[in-house]
Amino acid sequence: MSKYSQELKQTVLKRMMPPESRSVAALSKETGITETTLYNWRKVARRAGSVMPGGGQCKAEEWDSPVKFAVVLETASLSEEALAAYCRSKGLYVEQVRVWRLACEQANARRDVDAAAQAQRHKTDQRRILELERELHRKEKALAEAATLLVLAKKYRALLLQDEDI
Repeated sequence: MSKYSQELKQTVLKRMMPPESRSVAALSKETGITETTLYNWRKVARRAGSVMPGGGQCKAEEWDSPVKFAVVLETASLSEEALAAYCRSKGLYVEQVRVWRLACEQANARRDVDAAAQAQRHKTDQRRILELERELHRKEKALAEAATLLVLAKKYRALLLQDEDI
């Protein structure tokens, strides 16, 4: 197994990330490094916290939530100039990062609102279930009463027919 220098690894990984966003297959053909090795490097870089969604092949709007959150964490303490430089290096717009940060900040607020709405729906559902159970009980009683009346009517007719035979 051949060893590659850290500089080469970093260069290749940088080419996988935006704005260049080269595919693993294309980089493998260009550099002669196997795709498996490149995928392993990318996996290690992701575990280390590097942002490379989809291998750098998809647009920022298509990134999943954990990757967007990682970008928000990386940029949380940056100044405006540093944020702009970071965005240029990742192929992002400053406004995208701001929107993602706002979404992260509001995530817990939405959860509280969702929890309150969920509690209200649960309360309404419980009331409806209670109403339906009462109605079912009433109908069961009515059905039992009707069945009793039918049985009594049948017995009455049987008694009448029996008396006529005598």
